[in-house]
Amino acid sequence: MTRPVTPTRRPDCGYGRDHLIGLRGACMRVLLVEDDDGVARAIVDVLGTYGHRVHRCCWGADALLTHREADLVLLDLGLPDMDGLDLLRKLRRITTVPVVVLTARDDERSVVRGLRHGADDYVVKPIRLGELLARIEAVVRRSVAQKGPEPELVRVGDVCVDLRAWTVEVAGRAIRLTGKEFEVLAVLARNLGSVVSRERIMDEVWGDAYVAISRSLDVHISGLRAKLGRPELLRTIRGLGYRLG
Repeated sequence: MTRPVTPTRRPDCGYGRDHLIGLRGACMRVLLVEDDDGVARAIVDVLGTYGHRVHRCCWGADALLTHREADLVLLDLGLPDMDGLDLLRKLRRITTVPVVVLTARDDERSVVRGLRHGADDYVVKPIRLGELLARIEAVVRRSVAQKGPEPELVRVGDVCVDLRAWTVEVAGRAIRLTGKEFEVLAVLARNLGSVVSRERIMDEVWGDAYVAISRSLDVHISGLRAKLGRPELLRTIRGLGYRLG
């Protein structure tokens, strides 16, 4: 399929349509990143028939701002503002949301690159809608099976973070944090013992991993270390991000 040239202004893609009929008991929020109106219309219609709520955007930059509301991303690789594989790499630095690639690139190299860059599945156009539905269901089943319940109380050393009450104690003493400081700490606490990238923290706290001023994160990390008084628990992993614990 021939891709359109980059437009001089962004097309009005809108949200598509909201549909509230459940698919096998589950209604998913799907982010469709697709600039071809015909393909997008067909996908929105069939997903809506099965109860999914679809938000469509045409530009990769918009996907980086809206992915947080999605349970699944359907990603075309031929976007007007960036290559879909570049968008996929950026998404994988900030989110674990399942991504199914939709593309006309059917050569083995493209398929392998897509999967290695973090796609959960790869569907070649022209899309057979029944197959797409089956692949979406399979990807979501795997994603749900891998997710455990989110902790409400996280302890590391003598630091206790209550994610529901938004409180922090160190050695039994309450610590006052700013809202942003707690949000940064909460992201790290939910991923206790794992390295969390700077981009993911900025995405979850400031809402934009690639435009937000990274210096703000440095200031808040410094503030957390000072207030917690446990600098050894909040480590900088050079070139990667931060780890709590």
